[in-house]
Amino acid sequence: MTLEQWERNSWLKRHHVSREEITNLFSIIDRDLKDVSESDLSADWRFGIAYNAVLTLCSALLYCEGYRPTKGNLGHYYTLESLAEILPSYYPGIS
Repeated sequence: MTLEQWERNSWLKRHHVSREEITNLFSIIDRDLKDVSESDLSADWRFGIAYNAVLTLCSALLYCEGYRPTKGNLGHYYTLESLAEILPSYYPGIS
């Protein structure tokens, strides 16, 4: 299924991203990666922080494609799943 089909299904909506928004997302990713390296955090907390960094990175990629998830409880799912649609267009060997 394509991102356009996801939009027709109301799983995604169009989004016009700005350079500032992407810069802010990468600041969050940098902060999370720094925090996750703290050895005094439990493995559970480090996993949660790392997950947030990955989700934020996927969000940035999806936004750059012109979409964002619609409000709802599956936003994380569609954000992460969008990688399977986005990456092959840039790296044809990835499927």
